[in-house]
Amino acid sequence: MSHAVSRLRAARLAAASKPFNARGSAPGRCERCRLYGPYCICGLRPRVATRVGVCLLMGDIEAIKPSNTGWLIADLVPDTWAFAWSRTVIDPALIALLNDPQWQPFVVFPGEFVEPSRVITELPPAAAADNGGTATRRPLFVLLDGTWSEARKMFNKSRYLDAFPVLSLHPDRVSNYRLRRSARDDHFCTAEVAAMCLQLAGEPLAAETLDAYLGVFTEHYLKGKQNRPVDPASDAHQRLAALNADRIAKA
Repeated sequence: MSHAVSRLRAARLAAASKPFNARGSAPGRCERCRLYGPYCICGLRPRVATRVGVCLLMGDIEAIKPSNTGWLIADLVPDTWAFAWSRTVIDPALIALLNDPQWQPFVVFPGEFVEPSRVITELPPAAAADNGGTATRRPLFVLLDGTWSEARKMFNKSRYLDAFPVLSLHPDRVSNYRLRRSARDDHFCTAEVAAMCLQLAGEPLAAETLDAYLGVFTEHYLKGKQNRPVDPASDAHQRLAALNADRIAKA
């Protein structure tokens, strides 16, 4: 089953004037999870009921990178949208989503780079899932999916985001992401950021499941690069299996 990021990937590839030849993009990958056949995780894909929505603004080639983790968010969160970011061309569907009255958008970005009056560090009670059911608008987290320089450009050049509060995260841990290098420990991959947002929104099961799913994806991705077998009894697999069992038990 396709989702927003897979559809954006297909459109980006169809529009490309030459093949995408980034490292790790050779043929033989599963079209649904982007991993090589023996390392496919389609059978492990979790789905969690959540009232949260995610809007991914993606850098030019982000959707077609095999290591992209926005894909994992779309796998797990049913209400996920993905848009290719451009400074000059704005998708009308993106503006319609941001203006949809059922959603309250929050732009997720470090507060140190933002006018203080726009910055929040917690969701207002009306957007949290544990407020006794009185919420009138569902939280929509706008994630800028790209390199740090791309994310800063997206934030600074997207005037249509200026009307929305900026959610600044302050995690008490360093990133565990191992598929791309970063010069700073406080730079988190997109799936890690989404998991923190889900936690703030009062969705701990969805947050933990996304984090566990990222762990399994990372393990399979790296084992595929190393041409080494995956251990289905590893800590990452057991954690995801336990969370899936908990979700089924509570259903």
